[in-house]
Parts: sequence; structure tokens; C-alpha cells
Amino acid sequence: MPDAPDGRPRPADQWRHRGIRGLTVTRDVSVRGWRWWARNWDRLVAALQDEAPVGSAADPSPSGPLVEQRDAPRLITVPARGYVYAFHIRATFAWSSPVSLRSEVLSWYVQYFQPTSVQRLTRLAADAARDLPPHRAGDLEVALQQALADDPEWTYERGDVVITCRPDAAVRLDERIMPALQPHVDRMLKLEYQFDEQLRRARYAEELSRQWTTILSAHGEDQDIADARDHLLDTQREAARWITDLLHHHADPPSAPLTPTPTPPHQRPTPT
Repeated sequence: MPDAPDGRPRPADQWRHRGIRGLTVTRDVSVRGWRWWARNWDRLVAALQDEAPVGSAADPSPSGPLVEQRDAPRLITVPARGYVYAFHIRATFAWSSPVSLRSEVLSWYVQYFQPTSVQRLTRLAADAARDLPPHRAGDLEVALQQALADDPEWTYERGDVVITCRPDAAVRLDERIMPALQPHVDRMLKLEYQFDEQLRRARYAEELSRQWTTILSAHGEDQDIADARDHLLDTQREAARWITDLLHHHADPPSAPLTPTPTPPHQRPTPT
């Protein structure tokens, strides 16, 4: 068909060229799309089946089930006895599944179930802390560890997927109570050192007395030596009783009233 007098293509030719160009572009896009699907079809199927991708670029599968360690987003706070002070608990959860899951799938389930685990641990801590004074953080941690040892693995299910959780907890004191406890702790450290020093001296004196008793027993025919031996034996028995009394007083709980420390045998007045 000849062109228009001004040299431009007639409208019919323009529409025909545009149609041919559109068909060509559509064909090229279809071919590129088909090639993309052919390259990535196996990866897409593997992702939908929750399996590792197949191919030379696939990452090696880890041996054994995945375990994801996740801390609670914030400290768990439960009130102590009296509801004035509180205990603060740092919680950690180890998540895993008996079946093989991809890391991102396991992370999704961890994100879904962790609030439930935090609530469960909070209830356990609140029950254990309700009757404890605010300075007994160690007792609360022992109680929590015992409760978790009795039920170490928590199980959650969603559909056919089973997720297990192993919680752990560490307890901290309320910062407001630390200044009040500092003098008491310093005094207890001083008493502990004094007790260790007295016990060490007592055991050394007892051992020395036993050695002298053995030496004097080898010369028991002399009355003066026999009297000295008997005196050492009496002193040794008295030292043994004193050590026993010292250990008994040391075993008293810290909340009990302080009792006078037994006087060492060598410091007691001897009858004339």
C-alpha cells in the first residue's frame, strides 16, 4: 500500500507494525519467563516442601536438629513477699523440633510460641517468690531450677509441627535493696574469715596436742610425764568439743540471732 502524499505511513500500516511489535515483545517475554520457571522450579518446589534446595549452589544440610537460642525480650519481674520489692529474672529458651525444619521456619514458630513460654515461666516464678523475702534471690533461683528440672522440656504443637523448648532462668536482686544489704554482706564476710581462721588454729592445736600425747606416751614410766600426758589428753578432748561447738554455731541459718562464738580452750581460765 503506497504511503500518504506527505511521506508518512498510512494508518493501517501503523497499526500493523504496532501489532507485529507487540506480538514480538510478548513472545520474548514468554520465552524469558519460561526459561526462568525452568531454572527455578526445583527451588520453588523444595521451598514449599520445607526442604533444602537442590543444586550445586545449595548449602550443606546441618547435622542433627536445629536449635535456636532465644532470650526473653525483657527481664521477668515478680514481686517478693510484701509486694514492695521484686525479683528480676533473665530467661533463656532453647528451641528445637524433632523433625527437620529450615532455620527461618523454626524462627517463625519460636516467634509464635515464645510469649506463651514467657507467661508460663512468669507464673512459676511468681508462685515461688510469693513467700520469699526480697533478699533471698538465691533461694528463688534454686526453686526455679528445681521446678525446671522436674519439667525440663515444654512441648507446643501447631498443626502437624511439634516444637520443644528448654527454659533456663537466672535471678537478680532488686537494685533498691542492695544498699540495705551491703553492710550485712560485709559483716558476714568478716565473720566468715574469722571463723575460718579460728577453725584452722583449732585444728593445728589439736594435731600438735596429738603429737605431744604420742611422744609422752612413749615415756609413761615417769609420773610427771604421765601427768603431763593426761593433761594434754584432757585439753585435746576439750579442743575437740570446742571445734564441734564452733561448727554447730556456724551451721545456724543467717536469720537466727547471733550467738557468742565459743571461747577457744587456750583462752579459757584454768582452775588453780
